[in-house]
Amino acid sequence: MAPQQIQLRTGRRSEFIEIISSVVEAVRASGVVNGVCTVYVPHTTAGVTINENADPSVVRDMITHLEHLVPTDGAYTHAEGNSDSHIKAGLMGSSVTVPIADGRPLLGTWQGIYFCEFDGPRTRSYVVTVIGGA
Repeated sequence: MAPQQIQLRTGRRSEFIEIISSVVEAVRASGVVNGVCTVYVPHTTAGVTINENADPSVVRDMITHLEHLVPTDGAYTHAEGNSDSHIKAGLMGSSVTVPIADGRPLLGTWQGIYFCEFDGPRTRSYVVTVIGGA
């Protein structure tokens, strides 16, 4: 299946948006029963991660502590004023890969896939690529 580019609109400078439903739909539409699925974010100030989706305080804690580790108003030299966003995106990473079993992403009981915005609000995108196995 060709990679599928999916758009979303973020609403805040920093936020995590759960995207598992669109990933599940891309896997379903591919017809792949067993294989792998990669979610890739083609932005330098946004990322993607897999983490707990049962308790929203986990996401709030992650954002809070990323802000503490990499404050918006740090002593940066990048002229655009979003160096913190680049650093946070680098810490999160630009892709995740998930096995597919029985036509569904094989995530743990409490896991979700999150688009991580660090320089919003913006219109963003991510790419879902599904590859079938034997």
